[in-house]
Amino acid sequence: MRRDIFQAIADPTRRSILTLIAVQAMTPNAIAENFNASRQSVSKHLRILVECDLLKQEQQGREIYYSLEIEKMKEVDQWLAQFRAIWETKFNQLDELLVTLKKQNK
Repeated sequence: MRRDIFQAIADPTRRSILTLIAVQAMTPNAIAENFNASRQSVSKHLRILVECDLLKQEQQGREIYYSLEIEKMKEVDQWLAQFRAIWETKFNQLDELLVTLKKQNK
């Protein structure tokens, strides 16, 4: 089943998993140790993130390691960039207004 990446990252636990894995690849057990949830619940979150191509799995011996799929994360970043540009424009306008008001009060 193909899932929407924005639906996947809407869940706070999945966002926390992405934050954990951003630092280093981790096994499911290592990830589960960071949550007050069952290993089964964490595995379900991992499966959804893999289905969305936000995580990739790599078998190393008997362990499976999860790591970020950076290219897919770029899609999220590109979507957010449009809002970042709007906010930066508004903050720059606010800065200019404050400078103008400060000059008027001198």
